[in-house]
Amino acid sequence: MSLLRFLGLRDRADSDSDSDSDSDSDSDRDRGETETVRRIASQLDRLPPNEAKFLASFAYVLARIAHADLEIDDDEVSEMERILKDVAHLSDGETALVVQIAKTQATALGGTENYVVTREFRSVATSEQRAQLLQCIYAVAAADGSITADESNEIMQIAAELGFTRPQANALRSQYRDKLSEFQSSESKSQE
Repeated sequence: MSLLRFLGLRDRADSDSDSDSDSDSDSDRDRGETETVRRIASQLDRLPPNEAKFLASFAYVLARIAHADLEIDDDEVSEMERILKDVAHLSDGETALVVQIAKTQATALGGTENYVVTREFRSVATSEQRAQLLQCIYAVAAADGSITADESNEIMQIAAELGFTRPQANALRSQYRDKLSEFQSSESKSQE
């Protein structure tokens, strides 16, 4: 199962026309679908399709920022779970499953998939929901006490993909000044 199909971002008609035979789609499913994907997909099946698409892409973008420095630590996972519980009102088990698949997909796929999923989130989200996601990605990046330069750069990229101007993204960034690694270094040196 492709991430786009899992997220509900790929039209079933498109996916049906893409595969000429059942054996091709079965082999694609076997290669790309892990037990975790199947478990989470079954959990999201109870949600209306638009809500599942929103939630899955929201979670993926959170995992994208957590993985920006090539490491997703426990503090970031905890923050992603907290955010998803607040946003989606999922059970603890559902939240853990969604975060796990988002982490797995962001770690394994990244690259172009990052842009595609973020762009799709933008297409299904309101401006308020996009602003909420931007706020949440800052919170995830800051969860371990520091927003690295890699995370900061990725946040700016995501903000642009979500349709925010640089000044808009910087306005929110200023709220996290004490967590930005470049300011933490200079502040610790000035205290010495």
